[in-house]
Amino acid sequence: MLARDFDRTARAERDLAKLRRRGDKRRVRSSLKHLPEGKRQELRLVTQILQAQFAEAVASRTAEHLVNGRIVKIILFGSYARGDWVEDPVGRYFSDYDLLVVVDHERLTDGLEFWEGAEQQLLSELSAGVRLRTPVNFIVHTLEDVNHQLERGRYFFIDIVRDGIVLFDTPELPFVDPQPLVPSHALEEIEHYYSDGEESANERLELAKFAKRRAFRKAAAFELHQASEHLYNVILLVLTLYSPKSHNLVRLRKLSEALDVRLAVVWPAESKFERRCFELLRAAYVKGRYSRHYKVSDEELVWLQERVEILMGMVREICQERLQALRDESSRD
Repeated sequence: MLARDFDRTARAERDLAKLRRRGDKRRVRSSLKHLPEGKRQELRLVTQILQAQFAEAVASRTAEHLVNGRIVKIILFGSYARGDWVEDPVGRYFSDYDLLVVVDHERLTDGLEFWEGAEQQLLSELSAGVRLRTPVNFIVHTLEDVNHQLERGRYFFIDIVRDGIVLFDTPELPFVDPQPLVPSHALEEIEHYYSDGEESANERLELAKFAKRRAFRKAAAFELHQASEHLYNVILLVLTLYSPKSHNLVRLRKLSEALDVRLAVVWPAESKFERRCFELLRAAYVKGRYSRHYKVSDEELVWLQERVEILMGMVREICQERLQALRDESSRD
């Protein structure tokens, strides 16, 4: 997976060189012909929900930049754009729709203020299982921010522009041409992300161990959640130079596992106990701190700590591979 997906600097250089020779501007694709009709219908519904809920969220605003705020683009990226999505009922793994929503003002990226309605309706449709049977994850950025990231050679956004499929567009507001990132500059940034992220994850794991020894079970579960969140953020930043602003462990896990298949074995789900443990970890960010009904046993904490330590080892191995690859590229510059 690493060799295929993350030799990005060289691949980006080649792709951009081809475009320049042809004189092309980078355009996101618009065809969904590779998807079954049922998936196309779902994506049309998802696009309608995002637009309708956003319109409702801004309708009551008085500030001009909010009431006149608009969605500029909606882009499908990830496995459904590439055509390698997975639906595995036996292994209990299903690919999500990954969407980038581009807006015209930074204030409009606030998830709670402008996008909670869309999140809730999408979850409601998914739970009903009639019109939508595929989970949906979306991130929101401004056009200015996306263009800035493209100019800085950010792999994550370059991949979206290269592989993504536009579901809604404002053609008069295009993306800029992506610029390749110099390996030495990428190495400098990634080393910083890795050092800070690993240190933070280690601190959270030690806090979890202390809380477990003192029988502060809910605090231990919360710190294990935080250690996991930091580790997933590290792997995303090291491999893509991007991590979403999210505490949703399921979301971070899916994004990370899509980047390197080795991470998929961290959280086995063969038994009811294993599934319950991960659910306790996922819920610990809120319920572990605020709900008197949240309960986690010593046995569950022991298992969760073991799995977080396995995750830490895998993240370290994958990140060191990526860092070494960048060091080798930088030495050839």
